[in-house]
Amino acid sequence: MRNDSIRYLIVPGWQGSADDHWQSHWQRSLPNSSRVEQADWMTPSCADWVAALEQSIIAAAGPVILIAHSLGCMAVVHWAAQAPRALLQQVQGVLLVAPADVERPNCPPALQNFAPIPRHLLPFPSQVVSSDNDAAISAPRAMELARDWGAEIGILTGAGHINVKSGHQRWEQGFAYLYRLQSRLEQGSLRRA
Repeated sequence: MRNDSIRYLIVPGWQGSADDHWQSHWQRSLPNSSRVEQADWMTPSCADWVAALEQSIIAAAGPVILIAHSLGCMAVVHWAAQAPRALLQQVQGVLLVAPADVERPNCPPALQNFAPIPRHLLPFPSQVVSSDNDAAISAPRAMELARDWGAEIGILTGAGHINVKSGHQRWEQGFAYLYRLQSRLEQGSLRRA
């Protein structure tokens, strides 16, 4: 899965991704990877998170694949709804893991400024991975959002929020979804050649 021309941007969710979170492990193991840093991980502002994501994409100065988790997924879809065309073209694909449903009735107040969720077709290949027992989003809701976004969907059994608390420190099996996304990107490139 090595591609030296692509940069991987890790987009953590609410409260960031701790050192033992799979996103941190992936950042250490994927070549050309970096993390989108936020000024405030605890009381997130949608506008600020979207701006930080955009600045990270600009700084990458080349093709990127976004690897987002939870509220980071919401930052990605909000960014895609308003980003300039040139920057949208820089994103080769996006892996959206355990997207947080910020419209759910029990959504923490700190996250509610990310509602409403943009429901437009994403302008780049995307893969959603969710779980059938995630407190932050139901499986039917994850499938609904994936359909709206034009994303492929994978629903894991009993994986919770796909984070450290649910036992997903390294999450090696998650690389299969990244590999699948990259294979779709490579096939698309070959068809265009």
